[in-house]
Amino acid sequence: MAMLMLRGALGLLKWALVAVGAVALIFTALIATPLQRPPELRSVSDSVKGIDFSRQVPLEQFQARDGTWLGYRHYAPKGPATGRGAIFIHGSSGSSGTINFVLTAAMAAHGVETWALDMRGHGASGTRGDIGYVGQLEDDLVDFVAHVRKSAPDLPLTLVGHSAGAGFSLRIAATPIIQDLFVRTVLVAPYLGYDAPTNVEHSGGWANPDIPRILALTALRKLGIDCCAQLPVLAFAVPVNSEAILTPVYSDRLMRNFATRGYRLDLPAVTHPMTIFGGTEDEMMISGKYAEAVQAIKPDIDVKLIEGVNHMGMVTNPKAVNAIAEDVATRGANQS
Repeated sequence: MAMLMLRGALGLLKWALVAVGAVALIFTALIATPLQRPPELRSVSDSVKGIDFSRQVPLEQFQARDGTWLGYRHYAPKGPATGRGAIFIHGSSGSSGTINFVLTAAMAAHGVETWALDMRGHGASGTRGDIGYVGQLEDDLVDFVAHVRKSAPDLPLTLVGHSAGAGFSLRIAATPIIQDLFVRTVLVAPYLGYDAPTNVEHSGGWANPDIPRILALTALRKLGIDCCAQLPVLAFAVPVNSEAILTPVYSDRLMRNFATRGYRLDLPAVTHPMTIFGGTEDEMMISGKYAEAVQAIKPDIDVKLIEGVNHMGMVTNPKAVNAIAEDVATRGANQS
C-alpha cells in the first residue's frame, strides 16, 4: 500500500513538473521573441501627398469614465443639414488627425454632423499603443456617445469605421445594447479578422504579428493566467520617426480589443443595417471576396466596390470619399 501511495505521489509530482515546464516554456516564448517592425509601406506613406491639412478642425477632448482625457474632432455640417450624424473610427496606427480627415470632412460637407474619435491608445487618447483591459474601447465609445448627446440629443448616428476601425465597428454592431446607439454601420475596407478570406497575408506588408508571443499569451489565458497583456504583439509598417503622429505597435490587449471578435461570430448578432465599401485595388484586403464572405452569413448586408481605389484611397480618393459621404448623408434616419 505504501509503495502504491509513493508511486501515485511520484506520478503527480512528475505531471506537476511537466506543467511547470510547459508554463516556463510559454514564458520563455514571451521573452525570447522580440517584435520586429516591418519596413515602411510606401502605399500608406505616399497617401499623404497632396492632402490639404488646412481643412482639419482643431482637436477637442472629453473625459472617459476612468478619468482619462480622450481626443476627438467635431465637423459641423456644411450647407443644408441632413439631420444625420456620424461617428468615425480610424484604422490601425492612425487617429482623427491623420489623412482619414478627408472622409470626415466630406461627410460634413454633405450635411452630416461628424465626430472623429482618437481611439484610446492612439493620437491624443491615453497611453500610445496600449489600453487598460479588453472591453475598454467599448466603454470609451459609450462614454463618447454620451458626450455627443449633450449637444445632439436626438440626432440619428451612423457608425463609420475604416480598416481595423471597421473591424471594431463590426464588433460594436454585434454588441447588445451598445449596437442600439447607432441606426446603421458603414464599414470601409474592413479588416474582418485573422481568419477572413478577405485578408492579404500580413495585410500586404502593413502589419507584422509576433505569432509565438500571441500563442503564448493565448495559452496562458486558457490556463487561467491572465498576465502580460501589456506586451507588444503587433507592429506596423509606419515611417521611421513617425511616433509623434502614428502608433507603431499594439499591445496584446489593444490588438484583441480594436478588432472584430471574428466575422463569423459577430455578423449573426448584427441587428441594424450595415454597408461595406471596398476598393478594387486594395493592397491589404481582397475586396472581391467581401460579398461572398459576409452575405453567406447575413445576406442583407450591402457590399459596394469602388473601382481603381486602394486601401488608403478609400478615405482620401474623391471618388470613394464622395460615394461614402453621399451614402451616409442619405441613408440611416428613416430607412435602411
